[in-house]
Parts: sequence; C-alpha cells; structure tokens
Amino acid sequence: MIPLSVPNINGNEWQYVKNCLDTGWISSAGAYVNKFEETIKKYTGVKHAIACMNGTAGLQVSLKLAGVCSDDIVIAPNLTFVATLNAISYSGAEIALIDVCENSWQMDINLLQSWLENYSITKVVNGVPITREITSGKKIGAIMPVYVLGGFMDIDKLLEISATYGIPLIEDSTEALGSFKLGKHAGSYGLCGVLSFNGNKIISTGGGGMILTNNKYIAKRAKHITTTAKTDPLDYFHDEIGYHYRLVNVLAAIGVAQMENFENILRRKKEIDSLYRKELEGVGDIRFQKNYLNSDPNCWLFTFRTKKMRELLTYLNDNKIQSRPFWTPMNNLPMYKDLVYINENDISNSIFNECISIPSSSNLTYSEQRHVISEIKNFYKL
Repeated sequence: MIPLSVPNINGNEWQYVKNCLDTGWISSAGAYVNKFEETIKKYTGVKHAIACMNGTAGLQVSLKLAGVCSDDIVIAPNLTFVATLNAISYSGAEIALIDVCENSWQMDINLLQSWLENYSITKVVNGVPITREITSGKKIGAIMPVYVLGGFMDIDKLLEISATYGIPLIEDSTEALGSFKLGKHAGSYGLCGVLSFNGNKIISTGGGGMILTNNKYIAKRAKHITTTAKTDPLDYFHDEIGYHYRLVNVLAAIGVAQMENFENILRRKKEIDSLYRKELEGVGDIRFQKNYLNSDPNCWLFTFRTKKMRELLTYLNDNKIQSRPFWTPMNNLPMYKDLVYINENDISNSIFNECISIPSSSNLTYSEQRHVISEIKNFYKL
C-alpha cells in the first residue's frame, strides 16, 4: 500500500530521542522543548512560540487568552477538520459557520463581511465605537480562519474586518507550517496562530502543537496556563485554573530533528504537487484547489475535485493506493448540525462530495508517484 501521508524520519530523530532517554529528560522539562520553540519562532518570524501537546489544545488556549467565553460567538468555516470546532466548544462559546469559496476552498471573506454588516455589533468608525443593538445578546469573541490544506484565504481583507469590528483573529494554521504570503508566515497575522505536528502533518512529533504570537503578554500567559499555572519552581503554588498541556521533551526532540530537514521536506512536497498538477491537468473532470495571489502554500496534502470521487476512492484503495475523502462539513455532524450556517450555495458540501486526497508523503518516491498517476489515468480510461 502506498500511504497517504506519513512522517519522514530521516535525520537525527533517533539520536535526539536516545539523548532524552539516556539523560532521563523525557517529560515537559528539558532543553529540546525550548530549542523546538526557538526553531519554530525563527522559521515563522513570530516573536513568541509556545509548545503544547497538540493543535487542538493550542486553539483552546488561544481562545481563552483572547477572552472568549460562553457569552460569545466564534466564527469558523464550515469546511474544516472537527478539531477546529471542538476547540471552540470547549470554551462554551456559540459557533457561527461561514461557507467557503468555490476555487480556494477557504473561508469566504466576502460572505463574512456581508453577514457582519447586517449583524448588530459594535463597529469602529474613524476610531469611534458605534454600538448597535445586539439582537442575539452575544458578542463576536473571535474569528477562526483555517488555512485549508496549507492554502491562504483572503487574509488582507480579513485583517481589515478584524480591525474594523475589533474582533481578534485566532488562526487555525495547523496545516500550514511552511506556508507564506509575500514572506509572511501563516499564523503570524492575528492575535494567535496555531501549528500542529500530528502524525500526518508536514512534519510530525507524533503529537504536538505550537502557539504563535507577537504579543508578549499573550505568550507569557500561554506558557503559564499550559504548565498548570504553577507560579514557583519549588513550591506547588498555582494561581489559577491551568492546563497540563505542555509538550514533552522527548517529542520536542523529534520536532527539532524534523525541522533540521524541513527545507528538504518542503521542497519535496512542492515537487509532488507540481507533478500531480502537470500530469492530471485535463484528466477526466479533475479540478485543483487554487491559491490566492502572492501566496506560497506548503502543498501539504494533494487533494482534487472530481464528480467520480467515490468510485475513484474505491478504485485507488482497492489497488493499494491509500486515498481519503475530505472532511465532512461541520453542519453535517450530529453535534454541530443546528449551528448558524451562513451560505448562499452551500459550496462546502459540494467540495466535500467531490474531493479526494491522494499519496503526498515527502518520502513518496518518483516511481510511486508515477504509479499513482498511471492508475488515476487508467481509471479515467486515458
């Protein structure tokens, strides 16, 4: 079976993990945690990076630090992995779903803007807050855009909306390590951004996440509450309800090794993306995800649209080519089916019904990729 997306363990991972085991530094204290944070901070260009146990935890903590509570609404795209909404649910906030764009598959920022213009909230005009009646009794506590498959939404317009309405951005950039727009990394635009290092991500620590922020106060608070809010290195004194969310040293060691090889991994991902696009262009009814102007995505997981998705999915898996459908849209899940869903044509569900992800591991060989391409063409009888 050619796997869909697996880690590339091809560097100093064994050596660094052995060092953790030999020295006994395997838990949340240890040099590799700090080194991993510094490496990510330098690569993404943010001022602060705080390691945590996974991306979901990072999103949950970021929302808390943004002041989101049960009296708030958080806006998120309808097309995302369920962890996005789960993290919001942990805060108790209400969720409003926004449909996505037809070509980019990212949150439709124009649709968001239109909805906000008709939603009764406080808007800042020439620096003066003008409050209209809040008919729902709730304020909008945050917008959580998602960099779907590592691609960009219309981030510039989203920043304008954030500033106009005074709504913080918590960027779900869990799929976007290595994605830039004009030299600025995904997850570095808003109050916080969050990366994930899950097993299928572009680099992996098995499990792990990172909160990105340029706000010194937010960074200090994030580190504090993810380490059980302990105030003294000796005494067990905690000054608030915290979380045991700190990334452990042995996993951070893997992350350090992964980042040492990251440029090679990223280069290979882009080569895979380029060859798929070249060879599958015009094959059957295949359509590709389009990137926003001036964006440079990480090409994490190659995914395309076809009305024959289910038939192709069965065909490829039967022929030992691991492939997967896209995430079920959030409004189709039982626990989220009654959420407010702002849409005009329900593009999210059209994309879901047509999208298939195919092998994209950075250690996918050229011959393996050629075999995948050949089988797809064979399916379409080319």
